[in-house]
Amino acid sequence: MTITTSGAPAGSSAALSQATQVRLSGGKTRRIGRTGFLLQRLTPWFFLAGAVGLLLLFTYWPALNLIYFSLTDWDGIDLDKNFVGLDNFVQVFTDPRIFSVFGVSLYYFVASFAQMAIALYFATILSFSTRFSSLFRGILFFPYLINGVAIGFVFLYLFQPDGTLDTVLSWFGLTDPPLWLGDADVVNMSLAGTSVWRYTGMNFVLFLGAIQSIPHELYEAADLDGASRWQQFWAIIFPGIRRVVGLCFILAISGSLAVFEIPFIMTGGANGSATFVIQTLQTAFTFRQVGLASAMAVVLLVIVLLVTWIQRRIFPDEKVDLT
Repeated sequence: MTITTSGAPAGSSAALSQATQVRLSGGKTRRIGRTGFLLQRLTPWFFLAGAVGLLLLFTYWPALNLIYFSLTDWDGIDLDKNFVGLDNFVQVFTDPRIFSVFGVSLYYFVASFAQMAIALYFATILSFSTRFSSLFRGILFFPYLINGVAIGFVFLYLFQPDGTLDTVLSWFGLTDPPLWLGDADVVNMSLAGTSVWRYTGMNFVLFLGAIQSIPHELYEAADLDGASRWQQFWAIIFPGIRRVVGLCFILAISGSLAVFEIPFIMTGGANGSATFVIQTLQTAFTFRQVGLASAMAVVLLVIVLLVTWIQRRIFPDEKVDLT
């Protein structure tokens, strides 16, 4: 496309209406005014401005406010906010009760690897010709579509004493099951198991899409060479989805550090099940220490960003060429 600009002689009224000739494909030309030409050039920026404006308003501006609140002793009610500097951050790093809750994240971290293994197993099987594969794909992905609040209440009834789980276990002779949500030694494993049930579907869809993007000719060549399914997995599938596995690994780390929905709904953080996010909310809205809670949120953000950066340095985003 060729653009040429022509103007009227100086001093004439037509000089105010300069035009632009746009040469289209096929040799045709279209004459548009200077105003229309500028509007065409600026239209993409108008659409971009709306998206960027919303991003600044609802993401970056609240983040700046969060950093500002973390430097004050605001209680969330009073209009006065006294500047205290880095005192809140010092308290975050020196109070053992605050950082001890990161131990709860280890349960969800281990559970995230379990859900990745389960998702990769079923994605590999269902990527090949399998009877009722569409049905099984829907079954595996369906829990991820359910609202987290609904899942929390469903599993709350499942784990209650003499509930569904205890009844099923009694059929197999287990008559004295533990208190799944009342025992501090078991509660985090129960909650982590609930997270595995919910988020396996997300990893399953990611793995399945990555596996199906691998050229089918590679499988045909492997079949001709007599490779088994296990050999095809290690030689074709796993190298082909390595970048997706790295993405799921990053999501697993950040997700295990910021767990909130399941433990908050099912236990409210009781019996040693409080995560860092739950403790941050309790600090802000129960103990009215919004400044300290804001500092905790900033620390969590920095930790997630730091862990993500370390992961990207250890596992760089390399292109995979199976051909």
